[in-house]
Amino acid sequence: MANHKSAKKAIRSSAKKRLLNRYQHTTTRNLVKKLRTTTDHAMAVELFKKVSSALDKLAKRNVIHKNKAANNKSKLARFVNKLAPAQATA
Repeated sequence: MANHKSAKKAIRSSAKKRLLNRYQHTTTRNLVKKLRTTTDHAMAVELFKKVSSALDKLAKRNVIHKNKAANNKSKLARFVNKLAPAQATA
């Protein structure tokens, strides 16, 4: 256990940060799953904007690595773009 006042405060603040990071990470993962299950192109485009913004925020706050955010955004963009021709020909 921490003995110094500053160490006790660091434990408290890191616990708060951990909870917030976990909440944001989980929320973003759920948005990604929702986007992946979408079959409507228009809805996918709107969701993609939210997801890419959330991924950027996580990367900015070092919750996830910036390259992981970029890879996820790239894969999701390809997914959304593949939905467009499928809807036009159907």
